[in-house]
Amino acid sequence: MIYPAFIEKGSTIGICAPSAGVGRKLDEFDRSLQRLRKEEYILKETASVRLNDVRGGDAETRGKELNSLINDEETDMIMCAAGGDFLFEILPYVRFRDMQKHPKWIMGASDPTGLLFPLTSKYDIATIYGCNAGSYDLVPLPKYLRNNLRIIKGGLMEQKSFSKYMKTPSFLAEKIEMDTPVRWKSDIKELNVTGRCIGGCIDVLKDLIGTPYDGAKSFVQRYADDGVIWYFDNFSQSAEVMYRTLLQMKYAGWFKNTKAVLIGRVLFESSETGMSYADGFRSVFTDIPVIWEADIGHTMPSMTMINGALLELHYKNEKASLKFILE
Repeated sequence: MIYPAFIEKGSTIGICAPSAGVGRKLDEFDRSLQRLRKEEYILKETASVRLNDVRGGDAETRGKELNSLINDEETDMIMCAAGGDFLFEILPYVRFRDMQKHPKWIMGASDPTGLLFPLTSKYDIATIYGCNAGSYDLVPLPKYLRNNLRIIKGGLMEQKSFSKYMKTPSFLAEKIEMDTPVRWKSDIKELNVTGRCIGGCIDVLKDLIGTPYDGAKSFVQRYADDGVIWYFDNFSQSAEVMYRTLLQMKYAGWFKNTKAVLIGRVLFESSETGMSYADGFRSVFTDIPVIWEADIGHTMPSMTMINGALLELHYKNEKASLKFILE
C-alpha cells in the first residue's frame, strides 16, 4: 500500500471539482476555506471549483483539472470541493497511474467515492474518506471536524464512537445540535478484529460494480492475508435497494476474505415493502460480523476513514473504537 506524506503548516492543498461546483453556496465555501487558512495551509483552486452547476464543468475539463493537481509538484494534498452526482463521468479522463508516480493524499466525501475507491482498490494508493474542502464552514467547528484536521496532519489514528448524533440533516436544521444517543448496533456483543479498510458511499459504489473502475475483487485477493473490513455510507438508498446492492457486491466477490462490515446511519431512511435495514444486513452477511448505525457517513458526527490502511476495530456494548495503522 502506498501512503502519501501527510501535510503540515505551509503545505499546499489543491482543490478541484470532480463532482459539483460550489457556486450556489459560496459564502459557506469561503468560510470553510478560511478555516483551512487558519491552519496555515496554502490553497490552490482549479478554474471550475466555483461554478454554479451540479457539474463542476464538463467531464473532460474536470478530469484534466484533477490531473493538473496530481502532477503539480507544488500541491501536497488534493481535496474535492464538494459532493454531487456526476463524478462518474470523469473517470475515463483521470490519469490514475500518474498518482503512483506522484502520490499525495486525495480526500473527499460522498460522490468523490467514485474517485477514491478505484485509486485504492486498483492502484494501492491510500485515500481519505471524510470531508470535502467545503465541509469546514460550521462555527464553532465540531469535534469530528477537528479530528479530521488532525488526521490529515498524520495524527489521531484512533477514533472513538461519539455519545450523540444529529438526527436531522444539517442542511434542514435551524441549528447544529447533537440530540440523539449514538448506539452502534449488531447481533454480536463484542468484536475485536483487524483488516484492510475499504469502502465509501454505497450510492456511488453500486455504479462501479463490474466496470473497469471496480477493483474490489482484486483488492480482497491481494490482501487476503490481512483480511478486509468494509465500511458503507448510505445517503438515501431504501432498505430494499441497499439490500440488493449488497447482494450484488456479494455475488461479484467483494466480500471474500472479509472480517467485518461497518455501516453508517442512513441520512434519508425509506422502505417500499416494510423491510428494515437490519433485516437486509442480516440476510446478506450470514457468516460475517456486521455493525450498523456507526458514526460513518452523511450524518453528524462522522469519523474519517483511511482507505487502504489496516483498521483495528474494537466493538462492545454499542460503542466502538477504530485505530488506523499505516503499514
